[in-house]
Amino acid sequence: MKFIHLTDTHVIGGDRLLYGANPARRLARAVDSINAEHGDAAFVMLTGDMTHWGDPEAYAAFRAQITRLTMPVHLMVGNHDDTAAFATHFPDVPRDDNGFVQYAFDTPHGCAICLDTKQPGTHAGGYCAARREWLAAELARATGPVLLFMHHPPFPVGIKSMDEIMLQDAGAFHEVIAPHRSRIRHLFFGHLHRAVFGNWCGISFSCMRGLNHQVAFDLTPDRTDIPGNLEAPAYGVALVNEETVAVHLHDFTDDSPRFSLQALERMDPVL
Repeated sequence: MKFIHLTDTHVIGGDRLLYGANPARRLARAVDSINAEHGDAAFVMLTGDMTHWGDPEAYAAFRAQITRLTMPVHLMVGNHDDTAAFATHFPDVPRDDNGFVQYAFDTPHGCAICLDTKQPGTHAGGYCAARREWLAAELARATGPVLLFMHHPPFPVGIKSMDEIMLQDAGAFHEVIAPHRSRIRHLFFGHLHRAVFGNWCGISFSCMRGLNHQVAFDLTPDRTDIPGNLEAPAYGVALVNEETVAVHLHDFTDDSPRFSLQALERMDPVL
């Protein structure tokens, strides 16, 4: 099974620039790339921050591009999203009984569980008791393998300003998933605007770059602001089978020369 991991598109309306780049146009380029290069993907998962300010104009611009994808798309909210405005433009996205934008669906290689970590009034993530109760029930229902998706990471990654706005209920969240840890094959998230890979309490994880702007790589422990830059956008290509979850980061705007390494070796044996 192949699927695409998109995150942090941060679209704004009016074909305007954000931090010197155009998020709607970058999303359009990503959609074009996915359709052309990965039309065989089972689905696209977008792990939050579809828009930057959560306004209706931005969701309209986002919808105009994301609906051009030729495969199913699963949307999730992040801290920059507005749940009510999102529901107006995407009324068919599932919610739980408490109105949170979280849901699960079955795939050939496990149950995909999508979490709502938005906490109103802050950019930090939250996962309250009602959401944890829903997740516990979904994990109990899914007796086989699980692929977990969320916006905020539930652990620090060493970038101080982002660690301060990670999931704030991380301990309580871990208590819910810990009994099922051996079945959780991979955790996918966004929010960090960086490619980050690793293992948390026995669970492998990956995060992708955003499509418009990135958080600069800065591990300075006393830095108080969020450092940003305009590194190339990227999306993830996940390949899943019974034994392996492989996640590739695709720099879809890269136009550097491509060539055959074997052909060059034949021309120059020193290579």
